[in-house]
Amino acid sequence: MSHLTDEARAPFRDAEPTIELGDNSLEAIVAANPGRRSILKNGLIGLSMLPLLGTLAACGDDDDAADPSPTPTPTPAPAPSYAINFASVAINTNDTVTVPTGYTVDVLLKAGDLVEAGTAFAPGTFPTSVSQTAAWAGGNHDGMEYFELSGTDPNVGGLLAINHEYPDLNILFSGASYNAATATQAQKEIVLSAVGISVVEVAKGSDGKFAVKAGSRFNKRYSGNTDYRVGGPAAGVIGTTIRGMLNNCASGRTPWGTYLTCEETTNNYFDPSRAANGYGWVVEIDPYQELAQPTKRTAMGRFSHENVAYLSNASNRVAFYMGDDSTPGCIYKFVPADAFSTTNRAANTNLLDYGTLYVARFNADGTGEWRALVQGQNGLVPGAVDPGNVSQSTTPPAPVTVNFATQSDVLINCQSAARVAGGTIMDRPEWITVAPNGQSIFVTLTNNSGRRVTDAPNPRVQNLHGHILKFRENGDSPLATGFTWEIFLLAGNPSLTEANLKGNISGDYFSSPDGLRIDPQGRLWVQTDHNLTGNAGTLSGAASNMVQAFGNNAMFYVDQSTKQSKRFLVGPTGCEITGIAYTPDLKSFFINIQHPDGNWPVSGQPPRSSTIVVRRTDGQPVGN
Repeated sequence: MSHLTDEARAPFRDAEPTIELGDNSLEAIVAANPGRRSILKNGLIGLSMLPLLGTLAACGDDDDAADPSPTPTPTPAPAPSYAINFASVAINTNDTVTVPTGYTVDVLLKAGDLVEAGTAFAPGTFPTSVSQTAAWAGGNHDGMEYFELSGTDPNVGGLLAINHEYPDLNILFSGASYNAATATQAQKEIVLSAVGISVVEVAKGSDGKFAVKAGSRFNKRYSGNTDYRVGGPAAGVIGTTIRGMLNNCASGRTPWGTYLTCEETTNNYFDPSRAANGYGWVVEIDPYQELAQPTKRTAMGRFSHENVAYLSNASNRVAFYMGDDSTPGCIYKFVPADAFSTTNRAANTNLLDYGTLYVARFNADGTGEWRALVQGQNGLVPGAVDPGNVSQSTTPPAPVTVNFATQSDVLINCQSAARVAGGTIMDRPEWITVAPNGQSIFVTLTNNSGRRVTDAPNPRVQNLHGHILKFRENGDSPLATGFTWEIFLLAGNPSLTEANLKGNISGDYFSSPDGLRIDPQGRLWVQTDHNLTGNAGTLSGAASNMVQAFGNNAMFYVDQSTKQSKRFLVGPTGCEITGIAYTPDLKSFFINIQHPDGNWPVSGQPPRSSTIVVRRTDGQPVGN
């Protein structure tokens, strides 16, 4: 969650896709052995011709001809290496993107660049109508996913779906400010046009750089001014159509190739006249524009959604894991009632409208359980007692009576329902990622400076720097109702005076882990979002802020066995590092730079949130 989002919502706090099949997916197979891609492209015809060509070569009709010199066997190209060999980048406060030697950075899409046809942002001017901004890429780029296109080599072209958490106000309004209480209707429409998502087709040029493919039929904006269908049990209460989505923080995808964008707010603070219960949902969008219109999936619960990650099994049953980025919030999973189809995308259109939502309870002995958030179960009845956020004060808050008379009540008041059912309130659960083999699931707990009461999975009071938790489903099954868990690492700086803030990171230390992803080669990447001016603790006998203790926000590789951390990338001043996607060969990484405040990405122009592409100059996979 951007600190801009936190400040904005504070006053209101109360083409054909490839079906993903885990280790058996095309992405996983090719990532493990890219040489197979040429075989797959040549197809069976090419393979069937090999014996015939061998026979023809043996049928020479000149018996007197001298035997030709044997053709030397070509030396096969070396298999790509996915070993982590880059030299760590040093902590810094530079106003640029710093990457290891041998890497290059290209800016792909800036806030205000064109997604659809129109006129892009021009420095020194400000829009006066949504008709100007509706075609622009939104601001504060966050979570994203890369989708393959039928008939296109996915290593040179595909679709990017990119979240826009918050507007880049500095390119929308003079003074870079917005006040919902005094805003005109035109100003509301402008600011709401800068949130939501962008879908763009990208293609690699002859120079090796990716660029947005202008005019592609797939390029499309979905914003805070778009109408969204409502599906699931709460549709009868909140209505079948909602205008706008907001605070699109992180994201995820489904096995059938749709995009899941997450609303990290339970109200519309840009236009408070809109009903609050229309926000705080997971929104399913088909980047190929083939299935149902974009839909808010109410069966997945209403809370401050961060991202979605899934675990599936051989029977095509799937669980979707989600974190509530509240201070504090719970961890959830949603299990659809039916298996998904790998052969008929349309059959999955409403799969996310029916199923069971669970909240995680972490026990002190390293076990855990999933408690169903179903009306009539686990105390979810009329007259239920919500204990409140008991972690934030040594004096428990006064319990509140909540009436859960219907499943809609449970889903709309999901945060309260989770506490009533006994879910563990965690230190701001943000991104969740599932290992390719399904044997581990990681979640970032970014921080919680207000925690005063600890428990086993949240062991630090005033948790300024956050931690990462790891759990494993019983039987590695998405349908499991129990799991085991451990704290993977505690973030912090070992040079800080306070023992509570040192952490236990081996190698390059960091604060406030946020973005998180395990790539198809099983490599864990962590991105940070520390509030740059926030209190970090005592360093060298003096109070320090986050920049002094940790530098600019950065991206790290963390070895899952040794827990050794290596700093891969450092962002420009003022930014958060977030969002990670990649081509199947892992040679191009897409990363988002959110709310920079210096002179980046274009010198002499206003700073703008941007998507960048990171790659090696020698064409090898990222990480070497």
